[in-house]
Amino acid sequence: MHTDMTRVNAIWQHPLYQQNLKDLIHLEADRIFCRHTPEHFLDVARLAYIFALERGLDCSRELIYCTALLHDIGRFEQLKRFDSFEPTTMDHAAYGVKVLFEEGMIRQFVPEDTWDDIIKISIAHHSDFCLEGITDPRTLLHARLIRDADKLDNCRVKLKDDLQIFMGASAEEIGAQEITPVVYDTIFKNQCIYSPDRVTKMDYWVSYVAYFSDIYFRASLDIIQEHNYLNRIIDRIPYSNPDTRQKMETIRTHLAAFIHTNSGCTW
Repeated sequence: MHTDMTRVNAIWQHPLYQQNLKDLIHLEADRIFCRHTPEHFLDVARLAYIFALERGLDCSRELIYCTALLHDIGRFEQLKRFDSFEPTTMDHAAYGVKVLFEEGMIRQFVPEDTWDDIIKISIAHHSDFCLEGITDPRTLLHARLIRDADKLDNCRVKLKDDLQIFMGASAEEIGAQEITPVVYDTIFKNQCIYSPDRVTKMDYWVSYVAYFSDIYFRASLDIIQEHNYLNRIIDRIPYSNPDTRQKMETIRTHLAAFIHTNSGCTW
């Protein structure tokens, strides 16, 4: 019999996983754009489990933690090869599935194949532009939990980390730039920003609030409201560009209404 977190501890303590974490921390130190640290993996796990617990969902804590710890394993190799997390360099989700399941790394962490399909599909789809093509209800539930938790933890990153490090520019430099029309228009379609559409640093900043439109669980939207994430992320930048300032206020109004009124899902 496995204790509650046996498999999770096996992943976290495995020399291969720990070496990858050490390499990641070293490579991340001065990298531009969203960083992925051990704190991120653990926070995604905790958030996903809290959602499941609060809503009485039929989800294994151990399975949630295993999936969360492994969901960005493709990032390790992407950063080593390209010193970048840009989608144009590598599909990190697909690569994560490749190393775990096609090359067999998963058996070093989790001896049985009981959870393989759920872990594989959740990792494969966690960074998709939109979540489609998952027909098994239990697998879909876990994929949605990981996606929401991943987005919520990225709110922490956007508020905590040094802009010069993860954006490659100061707040003043970002706020002086324009929002490209296609990025601005996408907000009002209640969609995430398509990565290739991002041109300016302001486009990237807008994309970090646009993904609130892709939040699935009402509990996640409640957390966004309780922590005032929308306003805090928007207000981190001083918008010296008048057109950008006006557009950001319009974006604020639209997304605040969406977050407040969207029913989300409770299961």
